[in-house]
Amino acid sequence: MQSVVLGFGVFALIVALFYNFLIGRRNQVDNVFAGLEVQLKKRYDLIPSLVALTKKALEHERHIFEHLSELREKGLRAHSIEEISPLHGELSQALSALHVKVEAYPELSANANVLELQQRLAEVEEYISAARRAYNQSVTDYNNAIEMIPANVLARLLGYTRKQVFEASPFEREKPSVPMR
Repeated sequence: MQSVVLGFGVFALIVALFYNFLIGRRNQVDNVFAGLEVQLKKRYDLIPSLVALTKKALEHERHIFEHLSELREKGLRAHSIEEISPLHGELSQALSALHVKVEAYPELSANANVLELQQRLAEVEEYISAARRAYNQSVTDYNNAIEMIPANVLARLLGYTRKQVFEASPFEREKPSVPMR
């Protein structure tokens, strides 16, 4: 009888340890995702200032500003990796297009406010990149934990499913072209 009780106690302890391990992995993914969202929000907050500073000089490029504003609004409403990931690529492409246009206008590219905003955006992009790497590592650890024996049995019972990593957009996968002179 004592061995049955002891066996059950050991089994319960093992289940509790695996449960806590899985909960820790899931919470880590949520925590890192929240950090990624903070960095994306910083980017979204810089866009109106950049648009305001460059809009007058680039009135004929109105479609870029409208597209940026639309993507910003969608981004602010997005709360899952499935929504955020494709928007991130589109927004990167739109910001890159605006950057190219700004460079074509010496008065804009020499404007201290525009330069500062571009530098802040570049810094935020670096933070977003770091947050993406941390998120993807956390998701990989979580996915491994729920798929590996013996934790996968408990994960299946708890209804845990794979999470999606933050993938590069087709725009980000393109090789940058360097003009030859």
